[in-house]
Amino acid sequence: MISHPTTEELVKSVALWIDQIRPSLDPRNAFLARVAANALATVGRELTQGPAADAQAIARMGEVLGLAGAFAELNAELCARIRAGELTVESPGLLAALQVMARDQIAIDQPSYRPEGSMV
Repeated sequence: MISHPTTEELVKSVALWIDQIRPSLDPRNAFLARVAANALATVGRELTQGPAADAQAIARMGEVLGLAGAFAELNAELCARIRAGELTVESPGLLAALQVMARDQIAIDQPSYRPEGSMV
């Protein structure tokens, strides 16, 4: 059976290659290479952490809404209810759900970000 590199391995390999050649590039292209490597790192985190973050978001939105469904439809419904004023900061579980979903997304998009007063 032929075994091929996983998507995660491919992304990591390209990012490592970019980091290897970056020092030999002129300043503009070195900067662009850094941007590309950062984009690939984000893609890698999305591939590895995204499914768990989505599953947790689906569960939390489902609890708040009292519904089951896919991420996109639950997210649309959550936003619609917030806009309509049906869900507010007083709604049970809403703030906790939003905080967890935001932290999960930040962990993928900006893993070095530490909010003020954070101990983590």
